[in-house]
Amino acid sequence: MKKILKLIIGACYFLIFIHSPYGKAQMSEPIPVIFETDMGNDVDDALALAMLFRYADKGMVRLLGISNNKQSLSSIQYVELIKGAYGFENTPMASVKTGVEGENESRNFARKVMEYERNGEKVYASSVSVTSFDEVESSVTFYRRLLAEATNNSVVIISVGFSTNLSDLLASQPDQYSDLTGVQLVAKKVKLLSAMAGNFNMPKQKEFNIKSDVDAARKVFANWPTAVYISPFAVGSSIRFPGSAIEKNLGFKGFHPLVTAYTEYIEMPYDRQTWDLTSVLMAVEPSYFNLKGPGKMHVDNEGYTRFELNDNGMQYYMDIPDKPKQIKSRFVELIMNEN
Repeated sequence: MKKILKLIIGACYFLIFIHSPYGKAQMSEPIPVIFETDMGNDVDDALALAMLFRYADKGMVRLLGISNNKQSLSSIQYVELIKGAYGFENTPMASVKTGVEGENESRNFARKVMEYERNGEKVYASSVSVTSFDEVESSVTFYRRLLAEATNNSVVIISVGFSTNLSDLLASQPDQYSDLTGVQLVAKKVKLLSAMAGNFNMPKQKEFNIKSDVDAARKVFANWPTAVYISPFAVGSSIRFPGSAIEKNLGFKGFHPLVTAYTEYIEMPYDRQTWDLTSVLMAVEPSYFNLKGPGKMHVDNEGYTRFELNDNGMQYYMDIPDKPKQIKSRFVELIMNEN
């Protein structure tokens, strides 16, 4: 009887696995990922990026690059700083060139980290002394270069910020990297888009990533040619990263830019919502979530969102998880220092 039960359980896990966004490929190869972020205004971006570094260390992810989708020199400096802290100095980084101004928002933590002092001396220094966006690669060029080099139907894009860069990518034209248009290149090279976006609560409310660049969001979610997995506002709101892990310095010795970002963002102690972390987890370990769909997310002219079920759609959204404590434990397990 026990043997039969094990066979049944094994078959169930297999069925769940083959119907995941990855199928058999996830078993043997790391997932090639591009991380699209509005780093600097909310600390969940930094926590989400730390997760990706850990996944890469475990061989579950191959981090192709990081793209910043708001115009903020502080954001770029912080990304460069945290890359070095986790040993990913050589991971390519790019930025939007004509996007939403974000330097004021980046003062929420990115600028605070770069200016953080002890005994009258700054603790951190970015290896990028940027004074102009000309010193950083354009995100559209960055995407076209990385996608042109990638295996077909392989790249996972995790977007936890504004849609500006993705919209510009779709609108891009053939160049030295590829003779395909942006839409064609995405359709050929991208496996899926995992996006923290939208708010389906009632009464209806606007979600920050959408309303920050409504026109770009409308274009992306109307025209994206591959599967899209959406983490709406309610999902990340239902799970909070424990400030107690931060109080333990995440297991690190001395100063760490992620710990400083968290403690400087809001007065401690507090537990922060995990909006961006859920999109990372969905992209790498989708079995933690239940999905609704298929269908399509619609963005209206004002930035309000709704999801319309449609059997022919390629978009899905994550439901509020049944076991949020398990997901929270996984977040902590991934972000805490193992040494």
